[in-house]
Amino acid sequence: MHLTQVMSSNVQLANPDMSICDAAAMMQSGDIGSLPVGDNDRLVGVITDRDIAVRAVAAGKDPRTTKVRDVMSEGVRWIYDDASTKEAAQLMSKHQIRRLPVINHEKRLVGIVSIGDFAVESSEIRPAAEALTGVSKGAEKHHRA
Repeated sequence: MHLTQVMSSNVQLANPDMSICDAAAMMQSGDIGSLPVGDNDRLVGVITDRDIAVRAVAAGKDPRTTKVRDVMSEGVRWIYDDASTKEAAQLMSKHQIRRLPVINHEKRLVGIVSIGDFAVESSEIRPAAEALTGVSKGAEKHHRA
């Protein structure tokens, strides 16, 4: 099954120059824990609720004036929109990724796929199970450390 059949194409994109307070509000309204960061639909990073908590708030930075670019993660894993759900699940499992940005061949962000998208939208449960297993193992390692 192609990734475009299960991905969400209605993706909220944070701007690198917006405040982390505004990014947190976007996360809250979308009930999500991370946002891709882009400039004109070009993916430049990702910001997570953990980035905001650890890299900004715990470090004493003001959420109203700290920019997304100051705490986001660069070097984001992504996948092309013509990939299969199996390829996406394997990539997510290998790198312990819960949400994976999807780009087209012009390098424009066109969607995002989450672990839940496999189970909810697809009858191919196996890729989701593989991804969940990989992500869970990665999370257990981080909690033990």
